[in-house]
Amino acid sequence: MNKRLIIGLIAGAILGVVCIIGASLRSSEPLSSNYLFAFWYNRVIIGLAIGLLGKNSLKLYILKGVIIGTMVSFAFYSSTNYQDLMGFIAGVVYGTIIPVAIYLINDYKKTTIE
Repeated sequence: MNKRLIIGLIAGAILGVVCIIGASLRSSEPLSSNYLFAFWYNRVIIGLAIGLLGKNSLKLYILKGVIIGTMVSFAFYSSTNYQDLMGFIAGVVYGTIIPVAIYLINDYKKTTIE
């Protein structure tokens, strides 16, 4: 496995835990463990997909991350009958955070920043 993929998976898993905490705090009733696992797994998939992207400039990497975050999060959002808009928006934001984390941790040369 390459370093980008490992960083993406770890970032997705960590952000998935953040999402579980946020969803639990926002919900007025207890959420099922299946729902929370699916929420976490959705974020891991975002990290996986972004981690599989090749080397790009930071701007292009963020743009691709936002697109992936939007697409993957929309799949979960639509499966919840469009009930969790905040979770969908968080997925789009995480699509921005994960590529930045990969970019910074992977120590890319500053000459590729456009």
